[in-house]
Amino acid sequence: MERKNNPVVQGVISKEEFTQNWLQFLTEFLSGSKGFYILLILSGLIVFISAMFGVNAIYVGYSHVYGIYREIPWGILISGYVFFVVISTGLSIISSIGHVFGVKSLIPIGKRAVYLSIVTLFAGFMVIFFDVENPFRMAIWNALSPNLTSNIWWMGTLYGISLIFMIFEFLLILLSKHRYATIFGFLTLISKVLAISNLGAVFGMLYGRDFWYGPFIPIYLIASAISSGSTAIIFFTYLGYRIRNERLDKSMELALQVVGKLWALSLAILIFIVFWKIITGLVGSEAQRLAIRELMFGKYAPNFWFFEIFLGLITPFFLLFVSKFRNLNQMFAASLLSFIGIFIMRFDMVVIGQIVYHFFEYKVTDFPVILTYKPTLHEIMLIIGACAFCVFSFLIGEKVFKGHHTEIH
Repeated sequence: MERKNNPVVQGVISKEEFTQNWLQFLTEFLSGSKGFYILLILSGLIVFISAMFGVNAIYVGYSHVYGIYREIPWGILISGYVFFVVISTGLSIISSIGHVFGVKSLIPIGKRAVYLSIVTLFAGFMVIFFDVENPFRMAIWNALSPNLTSNIWWMGTLYGISLIFMIFEFLLILLSKHRYATIFGFLTLISKVLAISNLGAVFGMLYGRDFWYGPFIPIYLIASAISSGSTAIIFFTYLGYRIRNERLDKSMELALQVVGKLWALSLAILIFIVFWKIITGLVGSEAQRLAIRELMFGKYAPNFWFFEIFLGLITPFFLLFVSKFRNLNQMFAASLLSFIGIFIMRFDMVVIGQIVYHFFEYKVTDFPVILTYKPTLHEIMLIIGACAFCVFSFLIGEKVFKGHHTEIH
């Protein structure tokens, strides 16, 4: 076939057109404000620095640079993992209501929500990568020697499968293949719900840890996922439009109003669950009562009352109703405070379940009844690095995918 006089033959792009497309892309990418690039460079630098802390931890040895020890083997990195994967699950649940189940009012937030779900799941994997002593061996033997009776195996495997589904879902959305994107969106939803329920079972089925044991945590994490996902959608959508200096269109305003109402409902459910978790715990076993008293009246009381209850639940709930789900500035403020409260919730959930010495009832004198845990600089920097990765990826996504605008289909 003669091609020299045809710059495009049967869909083949010529070198000139390819060059023009890339020049246009680079011009658009470099058209951001000074603040955008300062934040982009700063977040990228933080990711690099935190990665160096992680590499140093691998080289020196986790037992030397992390605050965990035999009696408290799970620290702030596990809290960070739970924080990110629960947000990712919530984003998938809410986005699926729109482009999987056909609720048109939520379709405008779908594309950004799927992208952020991929980003936050990657952040969770980054954190757990530096918490496992030999992550490469874990990945290999997870596939070669699966333990089908392990909740942790199912949790990790299902989240890995859901990541693959999400990537295909997002690519198909970009290609406007909405029918196939819907199929992968449904598969993502199923795998994510199964994964988060297994994550809850990792804690809830530990009979020896009275604070965790029982059916509360799997149910709590599902409700918390919806709350966390709503928080992320409002927070990042608001920032996205501010970064691009655009006004929200009517469809996006309506979508955020619906997300706000869904968020308020999930907050009410969380308040209900937390209340009954405390009430039942105070009449539970001695170890459970000790853990809850330490949470409510001990050194973790500021975490519980100020960060969890006031910042994470009550204040966002109040601001949402004051805003009447229309004032985006107030909703954004609620989401910012909620993010802080949610992380402390995850920290307290993980740590409080371990602080009561496992053999305290046998009057062992070598350890105090209430153990202590303090995150080290290495652990804190890895959490900060994961947050910076989310910010960096969010900024890149806003530019590369041009604000994640979605056509209603």
